[in-house]
Formats: sequence, C-alpha cells, structure tokens
Amino acid sequence: MNKNRRQKAIREIIDQKNIVTQYQLTEELLKHGFAVTQATISRDIKEMGLIKTSFGENSFRYSYPQGISGNSYERAKKMMRDDMLRISVSNFIVVIKTLPGTAQGVAFCLDGLGWKEILGCVAGDDSIIVITSDNANAKIVAENLTELSQ
Repeated sequence: MNKNRRQKAIREIIDQKNIVTQYQLTEELLKHGFAVTQATISRDIKEMGLIKTSFGENSFRYSYPQGISGNSYERAKKMMRDDMLRISVSNFIVVIKTLPGTAQGVAFCLDGLGWKEILGCVAGDDSIIVITSDNANAKIVAENLTELSQ
C-alpha cells in the first residue's frame, strides 16, 4: 500500500481516537485496509514526528507536537544528528540528503523550528528541498543545520 495514504490514515486515526500503543494503531490501520508490521508503524511514527502526550490521569496517546519548545529543538537536533547525511546549497535552495525513509520526519522537525529564513520545505524519501528567499538566507540555513547536527 502507498505510504502517503497510510500516513494520512494514521493522521485521521490519531485525530479521532486515543491511540496508546503501536499495537492499537496497527489494529486500527487493519480496519482501514492497511496490513502493516510493528516496524512499519514505528518508522511512520518517527517520520511523522508523532509524540506521546498525556490525556486524563496517567494516560498517554500519540499526537502531533503542539508549538515550539525546547523539547522540539532537542528532538530536531537529534533527528538532524541521526538522519542527516549531507547539506548542499545552490543559490536560494538548500538540499538535505537523509537516510532513506527519514526525510519527511526531518522536514517536519525543521518546519517546527520556525526559522524565518525558510519559506518552505519539500520532502521525499531521502531528500529535502528547503526554499529560502535569497542566497544569504540559504547559507544561514545551511550553517544552522550544520551546527544543529553536531
């Protein structure tokens, strides 16, 4: 099945239900016609940037992170360090090469940082194109990414 369709289904499921475990998510996806393994779910969670947030007393569920916080910065730093392979600059565009299957998660974290130099990101499987307004901002983004990944 198509990864984009599966991840769209995951978004819908976690918006509608309190999903506590990967097993629960696997069962819900099966109801939507997606037979997946726990390893696939784990990769999707990482790529989509899902986190566990509290709901009720002593309960946690999968959700998207809300707002920018120190924790988001630390998570982005970890993803950049673990998943980013190479950064290249061409005029006002920054190209980031990542490990296969991680570009969307890295782009999500990058978008979440809210850097004013970035107009937008487009992610594939192992590459991200970061659009900036000019050459100077592209160089700033590349320098910041390099620093973030160390």
